[in-house]
Amino acid sequence: MKEYNAIIGKNPVIQDLVEIGKYPEKLQKTIIGDNATIRSHSVIYSGNNIGNQFQTGHGILLRENNKIGNDVSIGTHSIVERENTIGNNVRIHSNCFVPEFVIIDDDVWIGPSTTILNVLHPPCPRFEDCAKSVHIKKGAKIGGNVTIGPRVSIGERSFIGMGSVVTKDIPDRVLAYGNPAKVICSIDEMNCEAGYFKTPYEWLGKE
Repeated sequence: MKEYNAIIGKNPVIQDLVEIGKYPEKLQKTIIGDNATIRSHSVIYSGNNIGNQFQTGHGILLRENNKIGNDVSIGTHSIVERENTIGNNVRIHSNCFVPEFVIIDDDVWIGPSTTILNVLHPPCPRFEDCAKSVHIKKGAKIGGNVTIGPRVSIGERSFIGMGSVVTKDIPDRVLAYGNPAKVICSIDEMNCEAGYFKTPYEWLGKE
């Protein structure tokens, strides 16, 4: 590991060929809490503030000035750009792309190969103003290979089906899928096709 500009908490596991805090050198130190597991070939820029139990897959890229809570996992070959806010207990799977300025609340699950976009008309001289627009709210579940477009909010505990393209806001507690994604039903009306539960996510209760 090459550690340039970082403060790392107790009991870290940091594998080979990891770089933490190198870029940009002018920024404040990256701070990572206790019990981190950072796997090989990961690059974490300066200025990040990361909680406890942080985990990465292999070869992730985490750009500068992100605020990340506890128990967050970022999967292999995923890219998280700068100045995002990511809550506690968030799972970002492999091969995902998260652009700048996204807000991801607590308990969100993002499936593999999900792409989030944040600009209506790239490139744009008002990029930083326009791009601060994507919000994935508490407990939302995003299926694999989903594309989430600019200026979109995903409601609390809503579920976006695999392969969907989300172009408009999705309300709380619904199942939505398709291209473009449309609301299909309430999550309380969903069935567990495998038969293990009466409804998916029933173990989470009605909160």
